[in-house]
Formats: sequence, structure tokens, C-alpha cells
Amino acid sequence: MRKIYTRKGDRGQTGLSGGIRVSKDSVKIECNGSIDEANSTIGLLRVKLGSGHEWQAQLHQIQKDLMEIMGFIARADYSIEINPSEEVKFGANSQEAWMNELEMKIKSPSDFFLLPGGNEVSALCHIARTQIRRAERRLVSVINEEPIEECITSYINRLSDLFFILSRSEMDRNNVNEEIWRSFRKKAK
Repeated sequence: MRKIYTRKGDRGQTGLSGGIRVSKDSVKIECNGSIDEANSTIGLLRVKLGSGHEWQAQLHQIQKDLMEIMGFIARADYSIEINPSEEVKFGANSQEAWMNELEMKIKSPSDFFLLPGGNEVSALCHIARTQIRRAERRLVSVINEEPIEECITSYINRLSDLFFILSRSEMDRNNVNEEIWRSFRKKAK
């Protein structure tokens, strides 16, 4: 039986693919930690939705994509060429298509900043959105050190937008009023 513990991380280091040891607070580990948190929240969201929910297939694919992305980020050597899956390569396009589909069904467009919440599913979508935004900021730190495939940055950027739309869609479907904070538009003086 393979054990989960390695006894190699006791001194604040962990391994990247290829066996290179890095500090547990390296930008790659921080980025992957944020992606992993978001992925766990998406898993909780899927449980909350139930197995027959119409979002299940897309959310499941997103979880698999995030695992693949974490593998790319954990590479010790970015000079080694990789071939992201079609789902990751074109994930931003798929997310945009899904967002467009969802937005067409939402009864009222929003010209407002909204307070996160509303109901449990909507709130979970907002938690995932904020975790993905943090992952995107950490990804910028990774990019400042080493180049990374553009499809990955596009994927992560679009993903946070998707979870905002999912939260709105959930509120709309359940006739829960969105809590408005303030308008996007500034009033002319």
C-alpha cells in the first residue's frame, strides 16, 4: 500500500514534477494552492447541486481541467514543450459560450456591483469566483518568473467570470433578488 505522507516536506519544502524541491511558499505552490482551493469549492458546489443538475457535466470538466493546469504549473522546467488538452486549449471559448447561454436566460441584466450571497449555491459560486481570482493573481507571479501557455491564463481569467454568471443564474432561477451595492456607471456631475 502506498502511503500519502512522504516525510520530505517537514522542512518547508515540497517537490515539483521532475523531482526539483522548492519552498512551500514558492509562487508555483501558492498558485496551485489557490487553484486547488477553488477546485475543492467546485466539488462542494457539485455535491450541493446533486448528481442530476444540468451544470454537473461542465463543472466536472472544469475540475479535470484545473487538475491538468496544476500539473502544468508544477513543471520544474517550462522549456519542455507540452500539449494542453483540447478542453484547456479551448476552455475559455467553451466558458464564454456557456456564459452567453446562461445570460440569455437571466431575466434582468445587471448594471450594478452585487453583494455575494442570495442562497447557498450562489454563495458557493462567489467563493469559487474569489478563489479563482486569487489563483489568477498568483498565476501572474508565476508568469513574472517563467513563461506559461497563454491558454492557461485565458482559461483562469474566463473561469472567474463564469462563476459570477453562475451565481446570477442561480439567483434568477430561484427568484431570489440580487442585493445591489452600487451602479457600475458613475453619475455625471
